[in-house]
Amino acid sequence: MSTAERFEDLRIWQQARALNRTVYHGTSRLKDYAFVDQIRRASLSVMNNIAEGFERRTDADFAHFLDIAKGSAGEVRSMTYVAEDEDYLPKAEITTLRDACIELSKGIGAFTRFLRQPKTK
Repeated sequence: MSTAERFEDLRIWQQARALNRTVYHGTSRLKDYAFVDQIRRASLSVMNNIAEGFERRTDADFAHFLDIAKGSAGEVRSMTYVAEDEDYLPKAEITTLRDACIELSKGIGAFTRFLRQPKTK
């Protein structure tokens, strides 16, 4: 398991929280409520699945929840293309969101690989 004592200590959770904050603030003026709801749910899912996985009992459980979180980060990234195609957000905000999703996915993937490594005694 991680050496972090709380999920709030994890860099990936902190990044997910920042992503969620960016999504919520960036979509606050949009009128496409279905889009807003979906991208917000996806960004919230990243953060919450990291937290839920951390609170599980085993590295395998944690890795499973990180897989879900990584998938949700991909969903947020995919939705940035909708935002771009529909001119919902300025290009700079879309690029920032996309880059944050990519970096977060990389961090989640690396941590998942670490958790799934065979443990030496």
